[in-house]
Amino acid sequence: MGEDGARYGFEAFDCAPALRLEAHERVSTLRNEAMVQRLEKIEEMLERLEKRLWLAVYGVVGAILAQAFQPLLAALP
Repeated sequence: MGEDGARYGFEAFDCAPALRLEAHERVSTLRNEAMVQRLEKIEEMLERLEKRLWLAVYGVVGAILAQAFQPLLAALP
């Protein structure tokens, strides 16, 4: 018809179930975005933890090798 939003002579209106559905969709979107952000932070923390773990492993291996070669170096003149 000629008017915007008017159909069959009735005024356009938003019904409560549609509004609740839109609100639920917005809340779901916000929750998903927040969850993605938290997962990204967790992934970053895991990467840092992995780097620290490998550094600790290399440190332990270095200490063991140093103790293994110490008697050899002490025996040399």
